Amino acid sequence: QVQLVESGGGLVQAGGSLRLSCIASGHAFRAYAMGWFRQAPEKEREFVAGISWSSSSTYYADSVKGRFTISRDNAKNTVYLQMNSLKPEDTAVYYCAARLGTIVKLTTWEYNHWGQGTQVTVSS
Repeated sequence: QVQLVESGGGLVQAGGSLRLSCIASGHAFRAYAMGWFRQAPEKEREFVAGISWSSSSTYYADSVKGRFTISRDNAKNTVYLQMNSLKPEDTAVYYCAARLGTIVKLTTWEYNHWGQGTQVTVSS
């Protein structure tokens, strides 16, 4: 069983940056592919970024490519999401997710462990 706790959200002006962190408890963190998802009010939860267990593969939604960077530190059981050049449309609750296995998936139902979410608000 893996428990995930996100942090780092907040209020930022458009063009600003934030770094989200997600700490995983339990063993064998490196056995999990990790993902970041987000959900805006009245919208479905959507994939943002994903990273394989070894960091050899990363994936991004088209809307964040070139602005967001996902990374992980297996020694610290932590995955990060560096968000630069933030836009008002990035406003959402951001969730960290884990799936057992080496392959990153882009759909919510492929992940069976979720954090509680952290709010990111970008003002114009």
